[in-house]
Amino acid sequence: MDFDELRKILELIREHDLTEFELERDDLKLRVRKAGVQPAAPAHVPAPPAPAVAPAGAPAMAGPPAAAEAPAAPGAPGGDEIELAIVKSPIVGTFYRSPQPTAQSFVEIGDVVKKGQVLCIIEAMKLMNEIDSEYDGEVATIYVENGQPVQYGERLFAIRPR
Repeated sequence: MDFDELRKILELIREHDLTEFELERDDLKLRVRKAGVQPAAPAHVPAPPAPAVAPAGAPAMAGPPAAAEAPAAPGAPGGDEIELAIVKSPIVGTFYRSPQPTAQSFVEIGDVVKKGQVLCIIEAMKLMNEIDSEYDGEVATIYVENGQPVQYGERLFAIRPR
């Protein structure tokens, strides 16, 4: 990695207001963290393998999805509320529903998913980040269209936990 590449990475980190960034490539490992920011907790599950084919030969990097419980509108007669688990984007990037443009989507509305199952990929700085489900359940909503940019914390999926 030369100085120009490093400078471009730092500019992108500032531009997207990232607090922490990690890159592994060949024999290089780079970690950048803003001063005063606590390091991210290590993932409970090892990183999943890279997609079969990643565009431009980019390595895959998995990040833990941010998720939160959120009440949904009444969905059953009698006013009962259904709790939906909301999977949010852990990073800024481009949302992809499938590993390749011609491949089938990872999930569709109505699909039953297991904890740890890949829901989508978010491309950030030419790195493909697989976003996994933290819940067993049914995909109720997909909030983002394929190929659209996403922001940190933006809603990606609503899952009806089982």
